[in-house]
Amino acid sequence: MDPFQMVVIIVVVVSVTKAWRDHMRFKEMRANDRASDVEFQRVTDEVARLKERVRVLEKIVTDGDQHLREEISRLA
Repeated sequence: MDPFQMVVIIVVVVSVTKAWRDHMRFKEMRANDRASDVEFQRVTDEVARLKERVRVLEKIVTDGDQHLREEISRLA
């Protein structure tokens, strides 16, 4: 094997190894992005649920006593 062929083989091996490593990193980043999307959706849903609870509490606090009694009676 002459030196030129050896250099070409080394360059090809290094290039393929780097491409494979980059591909694996990209796959890992995509998996992390999907996990982040799921977590973001979970947090968004929880925030919406908490906003609704705050709305209900504000309504209870600001409404008159009569309306509050009616609401409690309906729940019981």
